[in-house]
Amino acid sequence: MAEDRAPKGKSGEKTLIRDISFCGVPENGSNASMVDVKDGKIIRIRPMHYDWKYDPEKHMNPWKMDVRGSTFEPSMKTLIPPYSIAYKKRVYSPARIRYPMKRVDWDPSGAPGSTGPGGRNPQNRGKSKYARISWDEALDTIVSEMNRIKEKYGPTALLYQCDQHGENKVVQACHGAGRKLLPLWGGYTLQIRQPDSWEGWWWGSKHFWGCEPVGQGKQSNLLYDVAKNCELLLFWGCDQETTPWGWQGQLPSRLSYWYSELGIKQIYVCPDLNYAAAVHADRWIPVLPNTDAALYLAITYWWFKNGTYDKEYLKTHAVGVEAYEAYVMGEEDGVPKTPEWASPICGVPARVIKALAEEWASKRTSVVIGNGGPGIRGPYATEPARLQNICLAMQGLGKPGINQVKMIEWGLFDFPDQYAQPKPLRVPNLRTAYTGGHPSDTNHPSLPKTYVPKAILEGECDWWGCESETAPREDQFVHRFYPAEGCSKIHAVWTDSPSWITCWNSGNDYVRAMQHPDIEFMWAQHPWLENDALLADIILPVNTKLEEDDIAGDIFSGQYNLLFPEHKCIEPLGESYSDYEIVCMLADRLGLLEEYTGGKT
Repeated sequence: MAEDRAPKGKSGEKTLIRDISFCGVPENGSNASMVDVKDGKIIRIRPMHYDWKYDPEKHMNPWKMDVRGSTFEPSMKTLIPPYSIAYKKRVYSPARIRYPMKRVDWDPSGAPGSTGPGGRNPQNRGKSKYARISWDEALDTIVSEMNRIKEKYGPTALLYQCDQHGENKVVQACHGAGRKLLPLWGGYTLQIRQPDSWEGWWWGSKHFWGCEPVGQGKQSNLLYDVAKNCELLLFWGCDQETTPWGWQGQLPSRLSYWYSELGIKQIYVCPDLNYAAAVHADRWIPVLPNTDAALYLAITYWWFKNGTYDKEYLKTHAVGVEAYEAYVMGEEDGVPKTPEWASPICGVPARVIKALAEEWASKRTSVVIGNGGPGIRGPYATEPARLQNICLAMQGLGKPGINQVKMIEWGLFDFPDQYAQPKPLRVPNLRTAYTGGHPSDTNHPSLPKTYVPKAILEGECDWWGCESETAPREDQFVHRFYPAEGCSKIHAVWTDSPSWITCWNSGNDYVRAMQHPDIEFMWAQHPWLENDALLADIILPVNTKLEEDDIAGDIFSGQYNLLFPEHKCIEPLGESYSDYEIVCMLADRLGLLEEYTGGKT
């Protein structure tokens, strides 16, 4: 799908199709974009028009939703977000790393923890300047340090940080191309990213209604169910005007306008008047951050008191109703969870809580989430997650128009029950061509991402669960320890996703951990000099996806499913390579290239 726009060469431009999205999971590319290139430079990025090369009448078979006298179907162009349109700025960013670099006061011949001239100076990570070095020096130093660390401590002394998210790459890898190499080398410790996107659902809802692997409700064809059957939508902590941008573009925005045109009422419950609430809400109910549990409890109190819930449904679909009712009505602890009780906690007036409860019970209502926002990722987020599920169950969860609906991640992991839009006959899946890491990957030993500073600074820690981002709920009862039995503490760090300090709390603790004398070597590979890369002893330059050949699909967008080759738009800047190419170079020096690549180019 790459061709010259002006075959005769009058303009000198050519147009190439690229997936410019940032989920970093091979099953779920999106945001197919037209990249216009002239004289080896990117001129502009714009939406891809589906009818650019194909006749809509002959070659396209779009899904349609015909409901209430109105039709909704995919548009004739991709609905790419500002992130994609402006990506040229990232490609040509002044922060691009163009050459291998070494920290000027890090000497690999120095003793572990040594300071001063000729030392490793770990205390200066994040403060030191860098000097350009050759690829040979960089790779030879990394391989030498890897083997030294393995010989002295064992292979599990190397922590590999390689979790999502990032540019959607397939053959060239997004993150985690080393996950296949390191077991061949002898082993490693894998940094596990907790299921932060789905925190409350993952730890809480999976014990309420199952719904593996992430704990959110089944999504099969729910966009049509909403259009046909819903009378009220409760957007709870959801901003579909911005949240889906990096993942799937702006179809959720179009849908929200259409739902309003169909006469479906939209109420937004969120602390801030977010972008979606500002343009779509029939009513905005501000709630104090992380107090949703009190609001849910008061709503169910009102339903129990007035009998406005689906008793017959609960008789056949739920257990433990009596115990929950006893708690809500105050029989268990002497505190009835009334609207008056909840109001000072959540900041919503008691009269509004009662009105919301009555409106919810009187209409076919679905709750709409964009993964849940901060309300599902804060402390004790398991409780609002399960309480939202309880509210839905009390009104007949699964009946027409009564569901938990997502405005993001349609088709997650290519699971059939995650396609909220009408599912196409065939869905391209590029998992077998992918060379990077995946949320379902496991490794022994592993270490939860947020425990990295504690493990290094204190020397030990323990936790429950977290074998992987998609581990079943039974794994939450497995007790794990650092260092794992028979394994070393961490003495070296390899990161190809250097964004710890900007994505998580306690960034200062992470900086202190990387400055700890136990960390004898740290190297990073990344396109930009930013975040954790500034702590590395050696930095390797990675190119952006517009500088390499690959293959891609567009699935998450929710419109037409696409499969297309991605031809290089421009030559790599400086001496940058793809993540996969860099790991291949390391594998070559370790004598593992043939085994790592399987003999494939």
